[in-house]
Amino acid sequence: MTTSIDLYYWPTPNGHKITILLEELEIPYRVIPVNIGKGDQFKPDFLKIAPNNRMPAIVDHAPQDGGESISIFESAAIMQYLAEKHDRFLPRETRKKTETMQWLFWQMGGLGPMAGQAHHFRQYAPEKIEYAITRYTNEVNRLYGVMNKRLGDRDFLAGDYSIADMASWPWVVPYERQGQDLNEFPNLKRWFESIQARPAVEKAMNVGKEYRQKPEDMNDESRKILFGQRSK
Repeated sequence: MTTSIDLYYWPTPNGHKITILLEELEIPYRVIPVNIGKGDQFKPDFLKIAPNNRMPAIVDHAPQDGGESISIFESAAIMQYLAEKHDRFLPRETRKKTETMQWLFWQMGGLGPMAGQAHHFRQYAPEKIEYAITRYTNEVNRLYGVMNKRLGDRDFLAGDYSIADMASWPWVVPYERQGQDLNEFPNLKRWFESIQARPAVEKAMNVGKEYRQKPEDMNDESRKILFGQRSK
């Protein structure tokens, strides 16, 4: 089967979003590793695709308009593009589409950044700053509560299974590292386990598993690359 999608990837929650969607869509793709601990995200060829020096990014060599290849960075933009192209996991109807996009942007603006800060200060920061740990652990707890309430009367965040769920789920996977207990959020736990059981999700989470690193495996150079970036 012809592969038209190049996926620039590393096994992080944002990377997992895209592999989940691609596996759910059942379309072939080629994984191009971007080792963010070694600085691959700053290589000139990658910056042409992702000027924010962040993965994931994709290049679609078979866009719908039949023109030249399209490159896309930012995980939500990638998900919207692929869902619209293949007409799956993002409703066409205005109200349902708006509902889905709200929760996709909620993940991008809230759950991802706050969980990321919780990860940083709980796992990666060289010194333990209790105020920061408490601040971000509590905010993730609040966001889990938002999801738990939302899922009280529906199976998925926007009603039907959608890119909103695929975007949020990988950020709940490391809930223990965020200082959270899923048993406190029964609706969220039910949602989490139902998505975890999907064959496409299981397959997606195995992509790039050989590249995964634990916080304790990082060295000073990797920390500098990941957390010491400035404009120059």
